Amino acid sequence: MTALRAPFTTLALRQAVFCVAGVVSAVAVLAVPAALPAVAVAILWATGAMSERPAPVVAPVFLVLFPLTVALLVVLATTIGRATGAVHRALAGRLLGVRVDAPPPRRASRVADGPGWRAIGYGVLKVPLAIPEGYGAFCYVFGLVDLSYPVWWPLFRNHPPGTRLGPVHALTPFGMIDARTFPGTFVIAAAGLAMLLVAPWLMRAGTTPDVAAMRRLLGPGRLAERVRELQVSRARAIDDAATMMRRLERDLHDGAQIRLATLAMNLGMAAEKLGADGPPPDLAQARELVALAHRGAKDALADLRDLVRGIHPPVLDNGLGDALATLATSSTVPVAVTVELPARPAPAIETIAYFCAAELLANAAKHSRASRIGLGVAGDADRLTMTVEDDGTGGADPDGPGLSGLARRIGVVDGRMRVDSPAGGPTRVEIELPTQV
Repeated sequence: MTALRAPFTTLALRQAVFCVAGVVSAVAVLAVPAALPAVAVAILWATGAMSERPAPVVAPVFLVLFPLTVALLVVLATTIGRATGAVHRALAGRLLGVRVDAPPPRRASRVADGPGWRAIGYGVLKVPLAIPEGYGAFCYVFGLVDLSYPVWWPLFRNHPPGTRLGPVHALTPFGMIDARTFPGTFVIAAAGLAMLLVAPWLMRAGTTPDVAAMRRLLGPGRLAERVRELQVSRARAIDDAATMMRRLERDLHDGAQIRLATLAMNLGMAAEKLGADGPPPDLAQARELVALAHRGAKDALADLRDLVRGIHPPVLDNGLGDALATLATSSTVPVAVTVELPARPAPAIETIAYFCAAELLANAAKHSRASRIGLGVAGDADRLTMTVEDDGTGGADPDGPGLSGLARRIGVVDGRMRVDSPAGGPTRVEIELPTQV
């Protein structure tokens, strides 16, 4: 049923429009080489060389104007390439739903503009790419036309009996099909239906390499893209560091600092109750205040211990495997842990992996209604892959605050996260991290 519905979706119509635009672009590119001979002919005609004017008079004019025209086209080529590249990116975004980032602005001269020349290269490559796109658009458009023959035949071929009519023609990929009678139009309609059914797949086969070439040639270069990623990662690292500092400040102010202040106050009051000299005036109250101070000291130590554990869990000193096993024992849902690493990653990577695992296990226990969770870590000398999978209800949102925060954290070290959580489950989250920072 999907194959039958595919030609009649808005996606198929948008693909057809994109393919037609690609054919028009390819024709325009092919028309550019004809511009130079046309300019040469125009120069010769304007100078009268098309008549019988002597060559010594025409040659100097031609040798000056023609190179100037070529130089002008070369200078304007990158500007034209950037403009047409912007049009193609806009068409891909509007019609195919594919976002291609724009290259950085031109900082050098027009002749040394790398993104502009890549756009020119895409324009040249558009000529062979337009062949499958044009074929798919042809099948889509003429498939609809051929499918309509039985509909309009009774409306326009209703002549009196005995009238000799010429055949009607239908264009197909296999050539022309003629129909002289109404039943013959159903043969054309059958050919049109076949063309219409294969058209979406032909257009997809044509647009897929086109989009790949667009990303490679019309987007930012690899160096510019890498610089942009590093800028984003640096900004995220700064934001994460600022957030952590604010959290530490809040935890110290609201937790340990208040408890220590209360401890000092209780000890001061106990000292007053004990008195400086002589027997204590109120020994029972002094003992109560000392007990409160002792309890407050233990609570402050617990807060500081939790605070330190939030910065760097001491259990990580024994390795990521032991840390994850300890983490799994505190989960309310049974967790099966498997760790297969040839060597220990960098401490910063272990810390990120540990906190990611803690966040994912907490989310699974809180939201997924899972009965079991699998936590696996594997990798080689260069990459570490951590997988958390549960048998819960699914529906995890990668753009939610929890998972998006994890994505930002691992993005600082060039990590990647993939989330597969269909409605009804299961949920699988895979995180890739480098083993070294």
